[in-house]
Amino acid sequence: MTELLDATDSQTAMIADLVGSVRAVEETIARLSAVRDGMLAVAARVAVDIARQAAHPDHGDMALRAVAAEIGAAVRASDRTIERRMDEASWAVERFAEVWAAQGAGRISAAHVRVIVDAGAHLDDPADRARYAARAVEAAVVESPNRLRRVARRIAEQYQARTVTERHRDARELRRVWVKDLDDGMAELGMLGPAVLVHGIHDRLTRMARTITVENGRARKAAKGTAPDIDSPTDTDRDSDTRTTDQLRADLLADIALTGAPTGHDTEAGLLGEIRARVEVTVPVFTLMDDDNGGHNGGSASGAPPAELDGRSPIDTRTARLLAGDATGWERVLTHPITGALLAVDRYRPSDQLTRHLRARDQRCRFPGCNIAARRCDIEHTHAASDGGETCATNLAHLCRRHHTLKHHSLWRVQHRRPREDDVGLHLVGGGADQTIRTTGDLVWTSPTGTTYIDRPPEQNTVRFTDSR
Repeated sequence: MTELLDATDSQTAMIADLVGSVRAVEETIARLSAVRDGMLAVAARVAVDIARQAAHPDHGDMALRAVAAEIGAAVRASDRTIERRMDEASWAVERFAEVWAAQGAGRISAAHVRVIVDAGAHLDDPADRARYAARAVEAAVVESPNRLRRVARRIAEQYQARTVTERHRDARELRRVWVKDLDDGMAELGMLGPAVLVHGIHDRLTRMARTITVENGRARKAAKGTAPDIDSPTDTDRDSDTRTTDQLRADLLADIALTGAPTGHDTEAGLLGEIRARVEVTVPVFTLMDDDNGGHNGGSASGAPPAELDGRSPIDTRTARLLAGDATGWERVLTHPITGALLAVDRYRPSDQLTRHLRARDQRCRFPGCNIAARRCDIEHTHAASDGGETCATNLAHLCRRHHTLKHHSLWRVQHRRPREDDVGLHLVGGGADQTIRTTGDLVWTSPTGTTYIDRPPEQNTVRFTDSR
């Protein structure tokens, strides 16, 4: 390659200046990240000190939540994320001070710090931990975080007081499964578990996928020169099956997870095997009515928005129609044709009208920054029922268990914002009596420091009409 040989002296000098500037910026970012981690660690320490001086029975857990919620609301981030960052910052600042200092000096990045701290997390002896940190920082100065990971693990292993078997026994307690929403109606399923099991799962899926590929190839060869059997579409299906090994692995995993019975964990009555996957989908009626060509906004040809899964990510119209056709019942959400505001919720099957209205209105936990789906939350009285609070839309909202507890056991306070004269009136009919509900749905949260934050219900996934004149 000779591209850069054609560069002029001024262009070469410019590239050198840019390289130096980027390096200086990265060092500044590292320093600022270290400063932020220090602040988060101090915030965590203050919360623990407050709990200790008051002898809180939870040993500071609720105080940490309250402080994390305050910071999260101020920076528009989930308080769960902030609390996790506070834990990580405290761990790095208090247990790996040398590493934190190197970051503060701009010698290593935040990514280097994470690698070093993760690899040495099980080093309990302060002297061993300090020796490990010094050697790891020396390696980090000249290596990328990717390369550093293997080096740091090897260094940490030299100072381990416990065997791999003992550490693995503790690590197994952290096994979990999580979901990460992606674009274009896709999501990512992750699993943390024992390496033997995870690799075994991957190997079995791979061998299943390869078996399907081989069988499809044999079927195609056998079908050549013979008339197709119209009573058996198997050959035709196999002949058109062009899925890759990755696609087959994904399809097989979904098939096994959604339809297989957990024989190793099921009860005597087979209760787990009877559980079926459940999702909630919002589909504008015009999206269901349109053809399959789709519109410019990814929804339908008429411009209706696409269907949404649990208020998190859009899904394709074909999948939405399949779900609609198989569903035993659908909730109908009526919205204002101009503003899109929620008007009412009903369905043909008898159920709690107010509960459906609240779920459709809130869609998620109503604490600032929280995105836990409403179906996984508690319906909480803003003004306690025991103190005379009414069970109505103007006094109810969805809160996840975490923020439900935070509301009752910290100085965070919440109230519904009073409706204005121009607010839309909501007319609900249920239980043989009419109930008119007038509310903005906005919640006003007041933090322990007196700062107020307004949480508004998410916009409805609906069609809005505008005056074309």
